[in-house]
Amino acid sequence: MLLTIAIGAGVVVLDQVTKWWAENSLSTGERVPLLGELLGLQLAYNPGAAFSFGANSTWIFTIISAVAVAAAIWFTLRVRTVSWAIVIGCLGGAVTSHLGDRLLRPPSFGQGHVVDFLAYGNWFIGNIADIFIVGGALAAVLLTATVPDRGTVDAAR
Repeated sequence: MLLTIAIGAGVVVLDQVTKWWAENSLSTGERVPLLGELLGLQLAYNPGAAFSFGANSTWIFTIISAVAVAAAIWFTLRVRTVSWAIVIGCLGGAVTSHLGDRLLRPPSFGQGHVVDFLAYGNWFIGNIADIFIVGGALAAVLLTATVPDRGTVDAAR
């Protein structure tokens, strides 16, 4: 459980520090190439979900983020293996950081926009928490597929 909490806290700190850096170092909309057109830095504020889906429904994503944080806490209290502790820590930290953005960033409480700054070609702009969400989800699928007899949680607790 402590490993999960430590990883989650580390993800929150890393995500928020990089967002702070992006806001203080980049101009909104201006792209700084890192790997040509493939990867760059571009500050954007996202009111929606991935690919700015649901941009007019920010409050729904705030509720979804809160439910995801509650689920991460539930799993954290029941984790049984180091591999799942790492996965839950990554996912829990990422959704907690996004929830913090939704609650505390402009334009208002519960309607905050997520700070994005990693531009992947012309496809989308994301952040560090997004990397942990995708990586954690892929790791969860891999763990489930390769070690089905070693469950995530102890449901009897």
